[in-house]
Amino acid sequence: MDIHSKNSYFKTCSTTFLQDAMDLFLEHFMAGLPLSLLFCAIALFILLLGKGADILVDEAVTLSLRSGVPKVMIGATIVSLGTTLPEASVSVFAALKGSPGLALGNAIGSIICDTGLILGLAAVIRPLPLSRNLVNRQGWIQLGAGILLILALLPYDSLSGVFIYGGRLPQAAGFLFLVLLVFYLWLSLRWANKTRQSVSLEDEGIEVDTSGTAFIVAKLIGGIFIVVISSRILIPAVQETAFRLNIPESIIAATLVAFGTSLPELVTAMTAVRKGHGELAVGNVVGADILNVLFVSGAAASVTPGGLQAPAHFFKILLPGMLLILVTFRIGIMKSGNRMKRPFGFVLLGIYILITVLSYLK
Repeated sequence: MDIHSKNSYFKTCSTTFLQDAMDLFLEHFMAGLPLSLLFCAIALFILLLGKGADILVDEAVTLSLRSGVPKVMIGATIVSLGTTLPEASVSVFAALKGSPGLALGNAIGSIICDTGLILGLAAVIRPLPLSRNLVNRQGWIQLGAGILLILALLPYDSLSGVFIYGGRLPQAAGFLFLVLLVFYLWLSLRWANKTRQSVSLEDEGIEVDTSGTAFIVAKLIGGIFIVVISSRILIPAVQETAFRLNIPESIIAATLVAFGTSLPELVTAMTAVRKGHGELAVGNVVGADILNVLFVSGAAASVTPGGLQAPAHFFKILLPGMLLILVTFRIGIMKSGNRMKRPFGFVLLGIYILITVLSYLK
């Protein structure tokens, strides 16, 4: 073994030892906490996730608007990437720690939460203006991504046992999703360039940041750091809580964790609606749903040699629920004209509540 190989070997061993030591410390620490403090820990680190994503989104939007990209495209690309970072971070760390149900449940649950709870609430608060180009173009990609995830999870060699043994998202499918992610982002940038316009930060209701570009990028990196560290600590807290309550961690991931990691989308949507920029909220959720499949599921599956296992209850409740809410959203948008109205918001909220209740009654 040459000197470079030795250095690489010892560096890898050192990194692995530190990671294992940290994981062991966190597991023992969480195991020693009473259940009430576990819930507090989950809430705290979910809030930190949201704060980190909030910093990331604010600075990304500032940079994007300075370049003249319309807010509807900002919502569907830059903001969506920022607000799905918590889901991606949680799912990747869960997959690396051997919790594929948590990783996949978080991604699927976030799609249900984003489309049902967040858009439903936003429409109930105030009818949302719709960009027909966005919802007719990227809305179909949103539905197609959800269908693609279901097709990738199906066990084609034993379809008859899907409701007994479940399915699996192979590692190869994860790599394919990441390739499709790059293509989707490239396509979105092309669409953004075609619709580029002069946009004022003040007109968008965003406080002007006079900081230099380097400082804004530094804040972006700081936001990413907060998200990654919070995700790392959140996983053992969720695992310990699921163990004590005798609830599958995939169910907690699809409801509690999915709601928590969707807080950035929720905050972004509510702020956008309050400031009269509802199309930013719609674009953010549509883009986030696409990224939850291609980015979150793809990244988590690609780091797991055996892929992500989907338990049988995914096919009984979560995947049908995800498909139902995406199809309902697509039909509702086609019937909505140029505004997403309050009755449709109540329909989406009702479906979200139904899926959540059924998840715990399985």
